[in-house]
Amino acid sequence: MRILFLALAIFTVMHTQAQGTFDKAINGRNELVFTGQFAFTDLQAEESFKWMPDGIETYQPNAEDISYLKAELNKYQLVVFMGTWCEDSHNLIPKLYKVLDATGYPIQTFTLYGLDREKKGKGTAHEEYKVPYVPTIIVLSGGKEVGRITETVRKSVEADLSAIIKDFAAE
Repeated sequence: MRILFLALAIFTVMHTQAQGTFDKAINGRNELVFTGQFAFTDLQAEESFKWMPDGIETYQPNAEDISYLKAELNKYQLVVFMGTWCEDSHNLIPKLYKVLDATGYPIQTFTLYGLDREKKGKGTAHEEYKVPYVPTIIVLSGGKEVGRITETVRKSVEADLSAIIKDFAAE
């Protein structure tokens, strides 16, 4: 039991450190802004981000789309850019978390970046992926972009992700 606990503790520390570094700052509008790479757990740990647990709790994803994504989404990588100051991110990111959790998505293949109001962050990922708006959810296959959700969804997070994957598979 002690070995299991020790292994879990080591994994937790390594996982937390592997998530990347990010900065926290209060901008001119008195908003807490995360810039750089972080994890969902960082959003959930921030007490002032009530929108995260509230959004997760209230969102009910479509069961049919979740069933499809359980079989298919784990074949893809997701890169997400958001603004902790952004209402669209407050709406979409908790829903995305709920969908990923419901599908059993391997979180180690997921990358989350925070951007400021000028859509800039630490590093150059936002430039490499050409991110003009947040949130932006980019779906990759083999390192190549196969689709993205930008700022809002057409139908729902799970329906839009399903459509991206189905369209790519049909090519």
